[in-house]
Amino acid sequence: MLFRSKLMQRFFVTLLIIISMIFVTVYFYSVPVIKKKVFEIERNSSAIALNSVFSLANKMYADTKKYRSQALESHKKRLRTVVDLADSFFESAVTEARHNGLSESQARRVAFEQLRSFKYGDNDYIWIADQNGILLSHPDPRYQGKDTATVQTNDGSTAIRAVIDLALSQGEGFYQYKWNRLDSEKPLDKVSFVKNFPQKGFVIGSGVYLDDLDADIERIRNEALIELREGIKEIKIASTGYLFVFDASTNMLIHPNANIAGKNFLTLTNPVTGNSIAEDLIQVANTGQELYYKWDRPDDPGNYSYEKLSLVRYLPGFDWYICSSVYVDELRSSAELLTERIITIAVIALFVALLLMLLFSQWITQPIKRLADTAVRVSEGELSAKSGIRRNDEVGLLAHTFDTMVERLRDSIKNLDSKVEQRTHALAEKNQQLIIASESMASAKEALAQSEQRQRQILDALPAQIAYLDTSLNILFVNRVFADTFQQDTARMINKPLQEIIGDECFQRIQKQIRTALNGQQTAGEYTEHHQQRQIICKRTLIPCFNPDRKVNGILILTFDITTEKDAERQLNEAQRMNAVGQMAGGLAHDFNNLLTIILGNLHSVGDRYAEDDQLQHYLEPAIRATRRGADITSRLLSFSRRQPLSPTLIDIGQMLRDSVELLSSSLPDNITVSIHNTPSGLQPFADPGRLEDALVNIVFNARDAMPEGGEISFTTQSIEVANRLVMDELVEPGNYCEICISDTGSGFSSQALLQCFEPFFTSKSNGAGSGLGLSMVYGFVKQSKGYISIQNAPNRGATITLLLPAKVAEENIPKDSTEVQERALKQEGKLVCLVEDDPDVRSVVRQQLIDLGFDVIDTHSAEEARRLIPLLPELYALVSDVMLPGSINGIELADWLHLNDNRCRIILISGYSYQQSGDKPINPAFLLLSKPFGVADLKKAFHDSEKR
Repeated sequence: MLFRSKLMQRFFVTLLIIISMIFVTVYFYSVPVIKKKVFEIERNSSAIALNSVFSLANKMYADTKKYRSQALESHKKRLRTVVDLADSFFESAVTEARHNGLSESQARRVAFEQLRSFKYGDNDYIWIADQNGILLSHPDPRYQGKDTATVQTNDGSTAIRAVIDLALSQGEGFYQYKWNRLDSEKPLDKVSFVKNFPQKGFVIGSGVYLDDLDADIERIRNEALIELREGIKEIKIASTGYLFVFDASTNMLIHPNANIAGKNFLTLTNPVTGNSIAEDLIQVANTGQELYYKWDRPDDPGNYSYEKLSLVRYLPGFDWYICSSVYVDELRSSAELLTERIITIAVIALFVALLLMLLFSQWITQPIKRLADTAVRVSEGELSAKSGIRRNDEVGLLAHTFDTMVERLRDSIKNLDSKVEQRTHALAEKNQQLIIASESMASAKEALAQSEQRQRQILDALPAQIAYLDTSLNILFVNRVFADTFQQDTARMINKPLQEIIGDECFQRIQKQIRTALNGQQTAGEYTEHHQQRQIICKRTLIPCFNPDRKVNGILILTFDITTEKDAERQLNEAQRMNAVGQMAGGLAHDFNNLLTIILGNLHSVGDRYAEDDQLQHYLEPAIRATRRGADITSRLLSFSRRQPLSPTLIDIGQMLRDSVELLSSSLPDNITVSIHNTPSGLQPFADPGRLEDALVNIVFNARDAMPEGGEISFTTQSIEVANRLVMDELVEPGNYCEICISDTGSGFSSQALLQCFEPFFTSKSNGAGSGLGLSMVYGFVKQSKGYISIQNAPNRGATITLLLPAKVAEENIPKDSTEVQERALKQEGKLVCLVEDDPDVRSVVRQQLIDLGFDVIDTHSAEEARRLIPLLPELYALVSDVMLPGSINGIELADWLHLNDNRCRIILISGYSYQQSGDKPINPAFLLLSKPFGVADLKKAFHDSEKR
């Protein structure tokens, strides 16, 4: 009954497969490792036991050596005492003999004779010799009265005479030599204390034989061996492993097998190597390697086929070899036993898991099956059916929701019938409305035709050539200016190929722009033509048009005659070159930016207010373009004076170079080729991408002018780490940089140009062709970006300009969802904005722009007043503040204060300077810097961008 449900079957089988896979994975992953680790632990226990016994034996040997040294010192003290007692006895014996009436010589002989019988210890004695080496007192009659120079040891040396001479010269001392006992002829090692008594005319000596000490040491060694044997008995390795000890003569000192213990086992053979097992053990001693051999077992004697491992340590002090021995299969047995227990536990756990899984599957699937049966009944039309499930969990919630849904379905069906009749009547009314709407559509179509006619008239009146192409480059629309330019009728140009209308030469010039537009990118370019015996400058812009699927379905071509604007620009550049120099450029540019802000803002306001006045728009558009061009010129001046506002970020230099080359391709003659050699790196330059692109374009144009006959321009980039001294325009600070080298094959720089190339308004071009701000702008941008620049010149072989910009590790930027930003931007309507600007005219323009964007605006002229005002404002949405403000607080400090108190408030800073001109305080990344001059569109974009921060 349990497995009649398909869901139950699938659920149970799935869980069974998962648990089985986990069990198999755990088994094959862990069991071999456990076996290996347990085997290693057993092997290590053998080594630990061996090292422990070795340490114990070594300590015993150290104690033995210590005892020998202490015993020898004790004997030496006793010898010194014995000699002093002999001297005292001699004086007392001589004094007593004198009292008895003997002469001095007789008294001395009596004393010497008495000392001959003086014995102590293990038959040790005292001997006396005069300063000529004659033995005056010696217990051995063989030497009594003899000259020590004639007394020789077995090796032919006169040891006693040499000792007497040393005592006479040194006064006293301990001396070791060979001498026989009184009752033996065998010479033994002896240590004697000999002291010179010059007032008495003799030396007294007494010694101890070292074999007495060796006997004590041997006794202690045997006791240590007994103690070690008892300790080894208590040590077990695996089941039947053991430790054993043998000496260098291969005598087995300690072994649990009574048949081997105490015997020499040199004749026993290792079945693996065929060598003596004793020699193999000695060979691996202290190597850290285990000896592999085969041996018999206690339960299978004589069968030498069982594998064993043995570690050997050599103890030099006792001349012992301490060994461990263990059967290999016993090392494995623990691992096997542990593995069997793990498998048993796993099988039990698997059985319990299966039982719990069965109960859990039934608990989950049974209510689902009841719910499915109820759903079948409902599908068959039984709308009164209910599941009857009452549980306080997700399944119960699902059942309750299902029952409620069925009830609502039943009610909806009842309501549907009543509404059908109502809808029928409503549809009849809608049909009448559709008839009316159809008539309205006809009227709208006629109005649309009139609107198209008006649009054509407007496009024909525009001072621009306008054409619209399909993707096959066939003309679908042209205005009157375009047709007049090519002296053709407008109607005849429709559906004709563009190349046929404008000619092959002109088509080749714009072919690259066309390809770019077909790829979905807007492109613009300027070119020069001769018309009615005068040179005119045109700007052609190709704008791709997209269908709802975002695929290009056409191209809009706009061509403007910008000769007048270019002339005005050239004249403005000449005037600026004559009236501005060096550091004055920044201040003038700042003031000029304020003026341009007022002009541009008012021009945009007039344009928006009188948008339907075509004639006024005709005059406003050149004025707006001229104003923006003026802003571009002030940007160049700010660039040289290092006051241009920058927005540094990490730059993909490879992509930027490719984009720049594509942008420049239409501006370079065909005889100039451009190549890029980019070395990929994990570092990217940290600079303002727009300003960097401007700098590269300026350098390329200078290279173009230096190659009138054509040549090659190459870009080479790489990441470098400056650690050693490097000098470019100044000493380079250590750190990571991106090096950008722009090389050409032109005429190079003259000596004067090399000296003045970075000065504003200096140009080597004749007839006033250049503004002289190109390289000065590049220089200012590089220095403001904390970079370095150098020029390497080779006359008649071209020049190389090297830019060194700070580099950082590339980071992945994840853009925010644009839909989210747009939704947030829609909520800006009616929000309160605080405007802080000291220039009243600029403040008035910006205030109007904010109002046009739908904001409520409150303005002030200083940061101090803003700080007093802001806490009183309810729910301030944004702050728009100039950076340079009168008083002790500038715009950046005001923004920091507001961000600290309300980090949700949007902050936009406006300035003609960069933030470096405001006390060198960096701008918080949450603040957005908007450069003057700007229009309402720029301000709107700034608010949208602030939503992303």
